[in-house]
Amino acid sequence: MKTKLTTLVLGAIMAAAPAMADLVFPSLSYRTGPYAAGGIPFADGYADYFTLLNERDGGINGVPIRMIECETGYNTQKGVECYEATKGEGALVYQPLSTGITYQLIPKATADDIPIHSMGYGRTSAANGKVFSHVFNYPGNYWNGASGAINYLLETNDGDIKGKKIALVYHNSAYGKEPIRTLEELSKKHGFELSLLPVDHPGQEQKSQWLQIRREKPDNVLMWGWGVMNQVAIQEAANIRFPMENFIGIWWSGAEHDVLPAGEKANGYKALTFHNVGRDFPVFDDIQKHVVDAGKAAGAGDQVGNVLYNRGMYAAMLAAEAVKTAQDLHGTKDITAGQMRDGMEALSMDEAKMTALGMPNFGPAFNVSCENHGGPGLVGVTQWDASSQTWSMISDYKPTDTDVIGGLIAEDSSAYAAENNIAESCM
Repeated sequence: MKTKLTTLVLGAIMAAAPAMADLVFPSLSYRTGPYAAGGIPFADGYADYFTLLNERDGGINGVPIRMIECETGYNTQKGVECYEATKGEGALVYQPLSTGITYQLIPKATADDIPIHSMGYGRTSAANGKVFSHVFNYPGNYWNGASGAINYLLETNDGDIKGKKIALVYHNSAYGKEPIRTLEELSKKHGFELSLLPVDHPGQEQKSQWLQIRREKPDNVLMWGWGVMNQVAIQEAANIRFPMENFIGIWWSGAEHDVLPAGEKANGYKALTFHNVGRDFPVFDDIQKHVVDAGKAAGAGDQVGNVLYNRGMYAAMLAAEAVKTAQDLHGTKDITAGQMRDGMEALSMDEAKMTALGMPNFGPAFNVSCENHGGPGLVGVTQWDASSQTWSMISDYKPTDTDVIGGLIAEDSSAYAAENNIAESCM
């Protein structure tokens, strides 16, 4: 009788206790439209990592994960509509996966106390957390990318690129224009000649730009492209016999689908990165077992280990680690979006943690703080081998020009603060 009564009492207590809410992660994906070739693998990697945590670990510290995918088509208005449609579901963090969408969501998400992680894209000056309290772009941003490319050229030219001609082929949008100011400042500092070649959406028409490159014969070409623009640029570069080893893309211009259409002609093409490439990491064995082989993959399972799948998985891993940090900080597993923001601002990633997650040397070690929402800005370089159809790291994660970038971030964020009546402070 006592045992039965105890069981009834315990059952009543458990029934009265509030149910643990899911940890909700919206995914603003684009599996359709001209940029789907890049959007699909990222969305797959993002979803599959959360599925792995649910299937293998029962969620994050025992709390299940619920992911809500909303199709944006890489359209800014649709991205805003997706945000409005999902924010009330308990969304913890948004990954807009578009600079245009990010710009529109910054004031909305800040007012709603929901953090944004625009990893390697978006508004670069959001690295200043004293102004952009709810926006994070760790572990690197576009200005780091611009400096990383120039530093690589300095390194491969005995530290001197004075008088060199460098052309920037860029998507004629907020995204593509991000590195221009940084490259202009770096051209003054290092004495190289910069030419700017915009390419209009979606990027299929580039004949005039590459004819200009053939005439002017720049020593190096940098590219800020996305979607079909990348494929066309690499093919056009091959058509004019521009040396691929002198052609460097930002991290959104360096995936398998960018180079495969050009075949052997793409051999030697380079791209910047802030995470590792390939699938030679223990985490992929777990994804294969618990997600792909179990029939729970977001896609067909054929993207695992590809560049943008890895990036989506990396973004999900950083989000999960921020959840753990927030849970520890606030002493609760059932965190709010505001508490998630705190976890992101206190995030610390070191090699021991990444190794324990099955991702040794997958990304640079970094710490986040109120003053620095952007991480260390370390940039690596990858290169495409057309014969093996693989990307390889040819340069480890290296520092970028913090003097130039820091000054630009301070200038731009201060202007934003003045325009929007924001008092710079730490929460």
